[in-house]
Amino acid sequence: MRHVRSIWNGAISFGLVSIPVKLMNATENHSLSFRQIHLEDGGRIRYRKFCELEDREVSSPEIGKGYEDADGSVVPITDEDLAQLPLPTARTIEIVAFVPADRIDLLQMDTAYYLSANGAPAGKPYALLREALRRSGKVAVAKYALRGRERLGMLRVVDDVLTMHALLWPDEIRAAEGVAPEADVPIRDKELDLADMLMDTLGEVDLDELRDEYREAVEELITAKAEGREPPPAPEPEGGKVLDLMAALEKSVRAARESGGTEPGQEAEVRQLPSRKSSRAAPKEVGGKKSTSMAKKATATRAAPKKTTAATTKPTSTAGKTTAKKATATKTAGKKATAKKTPAAKSTAAKSTAARSESAGRKTAAKKTAAKKTTATTTATTAKTTAKKTSGPQRAG
Repeated sequence: MRHVRSIWNGAISFGLVSIPVKLMNATENHSLSFRQIHLEDGGRIRYRKFCELEDREVSSPEIGKGYEDADGSVVPITDEDLAQLPLPTARTIEIVAFVPADRIDLLQMDTAYYLSANGAPAGKPYALLREALRRSGKVAVAKYALRGRERLGMLRVVDDVLTMHALLWPDEIRAAEGVAPEADVPIRDKELDLADMLMDTLGEVDLDELRDEYREAVEELITAKAEGREPPPAPEPEGGKVLDLMAALEKSVRAARESGGTEPGQEAEVRQLPSRKSSRAAPKEVGGKKSTSMAKKATATRAAPKKTTAATTKPTSTAGKTTAKKATATKTAGKKATAKKTPAAKSTAAKSTAARSESAGRKTAAKKTAAKKTTATTTATTAKTTAKKTSGPQRAG
């Protein structure tokens, strides 16, 4: 870590253990600051401090602090007065308790500081407190004095460094009464399911990749005006406000997917949201009988391959139609050719047809005669067999 100037020197009081430390700011402000200027000539506007009684400008060494009472009188307070206050935390970060991290309300979190061991002898107790906090999984609650007031702090381990977060006192947190909507707002399962889909689509993010785009735009604006060129145009505003919550959620999901939140192959599967009432086991219940616009889009997605197949088979279908036309043309040509035959050819064809009919008739008659003979023979044989069976018993009698 590059050298950071310490803003406070003191000690951490850990029971009877004292750890000399230096306090350094753990954060820095990168926001751009502007100066006030005179619009006519660009001159700087500066604030000057005047004494009301003498009506003259005074310098910084002549300025102190004082407390204005209710009647308007001012009580002077010097730095020496504050330094002599009987505070045990005047130069000490006094640990008062060790608690689980989730006991600290995030609303109380304020400025962050690094705590560095001040000198070689402080290394051993510093490492002892660090490892004790790491192994316990807890944070230390402490009190300390800084810039003329006693404050509350939380000590925790970040990597191998002890850090301290300034905490607001509990009575400095305003109550949230009257902030939430006055009436109970009903939320449907389908709306919650879409919200879940949007959360899943957005997924996680690497905080190190986030950047201050407003600051970058301001820097680009300053550079452009300094170089005498036109500043970059402002982005086009999006469409009007979407009043329908479902439509807004669906639009947000689509936008998140277009920005790379979800793989394209997973789109149809994600659209079929499970219902919370059925423990996410029945996707059909999400849409119900009335199809939502998302269900329609999912159906369109599933039907897309069929359209592609139809488009692919169009050339084949055209070829089939062409072949059928050719076949029809051939048949028509054959009929025309038949119509052009001479009367002699027609007569010859008729005679040939009659001969074939006569031959077929003779064959049919022959078959019928043979069938009659076979039937007569079978009848005679049956009669003889019956006569023998009848005569046999008579001889025996």
